[in-house]
Amino acid sequence: MKNLTVKKYDQNDYKIWNDFVSQAKNATFLFHRNFMEYHKDRFEDFSLLIFEEEKLRAILPANKNGNTVYSHQGLTYGGLVYKDETKQTAVIEIFQTVLSFLNKNSFEKLYLKTIPSIYHLKPSDEILYTLFLADAKLTRRDSLSVIDLAQEKSISKIRKRGIKKALLNKLIIKEEAGFELFWNEVLIPNLDNKHNAKPVHSIEEMNHLQSLFPENIHQFNVYFEDKIVGGTTVFETETTAHCQYISKNPNIEDLGSLDFLFQYLIQERFVHKRFFDFGISNENQGKNLNEGLTYWKESFGAGTIIHDFYEIETSNYTKLNGIFV
Repeated sequence: MKNLTVKKYDQNDYKIWNDFVSQAKNATFLFHRNFMEYHKDRFEDFSLLIFEEEKLRAILPANKNGNTVYSHQGLTYGGLVYKDETKQTAVIEIFQTVLSFLNKNSFEKLYLKTIPSIYHLKPSDEILYTLFLADAKLTRRDSLSVIDLAQEKSISKIRKRGIKKALLNKLIIKEEAGFELFWNEVLIPNLDNKHNAKPVHSIEEMNHLQSLFPENIHQFNVYFEDKIVGGTTVFETETTAHCQYISKNPNIEDLGSLDFLFQYLIQERFVHKRFFDFGISNENQGKNLNEGLTYWKESFGAGTIIHDFYEIETSNYTKLNGIFV
């Protein structure tokens, strides 16, 4: 590729950015500007567009802090986004151009989070090979618990007992329009009691995002005698149903609520998807694993998909010279 140029995103690029996201082979609705900008007050956007002459070839959702650029820290995953027509050699050239641009603009490091393969519409690991060539340093590795819904589904006996208990307790699952009940009655108290933490998203943010992406963001609650006892928030992409939040009421005995809910989501509600992603069970930048939580997810038949995070010196753009033979 020749005549590659890098441009910092501004509001005039709104349409071309979103059009590109809709056509990319490794993008989801999280990269739409309407999603990225719900928390723009928290991050200084430094998203990049890479052109070959007048044609947009790739985008990088990003923000900056000092002399460092990050794959957008407000997104679960990120990295270089490109179309199916953009092959391995082109990705190497594009990434070299990005590193060179950052280096010449006095940014010393780029922290890049990848896009897990389950969210790719087509194989898209060109960037992983490119990171290897650029001597990128792996700084974090999370493990996602994922079910391949195209394969025969298996569920453990202990989960089946939980489902039977839920049926005996006559639990009811509802897909809700709002998030207030789950946030206030279950999620916030549970996170506070167990982890002294708060949800990343506020109720207002979730309602706003759902109004923008009603086909992608869903709330499921479980009820016992008209009282909420558990639930999950699901982000749905073209390939995958991902659980953004999972929680049950800590003050009520185990009624089998989450076993019942996830059996329904996996076997019925999202059975048409390719993957069901329970999310991570990691802490401490991937260095620790919540054994009990991982076991619970695996007992539904989930296996592990990794999600990698890298640190790259921008001066390493020179390491991508002389690659092709």
